Amino acid sequence: MGQPVVELKNVYKRIGKKTLIDNLSFSIQSGEVFGFLGPNGAGKTTTIRMMVGLMKPTQGTILIKGENLLTHFERAIQHVGAIVENPELYSFLSGYQNLVHFSRMSGPPDFGRIQEVTKRVGLDSVIHQRVKTYSLGMRQRLGVAQALLHRPSVLILDEPTNGLDPAGIREFRTLLRELSHIEDVAVLISSHLLSEIELMCDRVGIIQKGSLIGIETVTDFVQDLQGTSVRFSVDQLEKAKSLLTSYDVPFSFQEDTLVLKVERDAIPTWVERFTNEKIKIFAIQPLTKTLEDRFLEVTEGRSID
Repeated sequence: MGQPVVELKNVYKRIGKKTLIDNLSFSIQSGEVFGFLGPNGAGKTTTIRMMVGLMKPTQGTILIKGENLLTHFERAIQHVGAIVENPELYSFLSGYQNLVHFSRMSGPPDFGRIQEVTKRVGLDSVIHQRVKTYSLGMRQRLGVAQALLHRPSVLILDEPTNGLDPAGIREFRTLLRELSHIEDVAVLISSHLLSEIELMCDRVGIIQKGSLIGIETVTDFVQDLQGTSVRFSVDQLEKAKSLLTSYDVPFSFQEDTLVLKVERDAIPTWVERFTNEKIKIFAIQPLTKTLEDRFLEVTEGRSID
């Protein structure tokens, strides 16, 4: 694994006596989609503002492509594309005119790149229409195209699917996954839609009270590391309960079923044990935790942005 595109090292943000960000460190690689989650007031927006240069950290280092954002701001920020909340667009201009305008901010317009990003985000057929005729999903796509114009190494998106309908969210999710690989760009996405983060991201980091609780792959994060919960529907609950107690296996009742806390490899063993005791098994269902379940566990049920 090469040098991370984004690195935050021991970052603090204090305002007066209040600590907003407390020793925050994480990194993101090229081609990776990183989900950034946290309860209200956890520090997500503050972190993003520091990453795009709108706020200075009190202490610590932020590196973009190895460049220090504080000491070499221009060299570092040229690698960043961002949409914070809604993209700023000129509604009276066409999508194409908007892209030409924003392209000029980096020098002479690169018409080849404009055509390329237009195709990337799937706006070929409407790019010459005025933005005021665009749906919210189309505006978000144009915002992404705008952020990609200068070929950034990292794309930072704050609540990009906010307000989109289910179809628009699904399209945007597919777009981001494709972009991360085709453009080889690192993507940081802050969102309150946990189910979308689960489907969209490679890794997820959870921040609470300004501190990072942990970073894991989405798969590892939703797994129960102490075992798998498996629901058994059987015909003799009390007899099954006695058998489980004799083996000191954690279990609970869920309606008329038993939920066992066992490793995946132990499931066939328990099928055999129930069968040997003449306990009929009607159904077996592994119970996988969702990202929301794990989020509520680690944040003790606090609400999210």
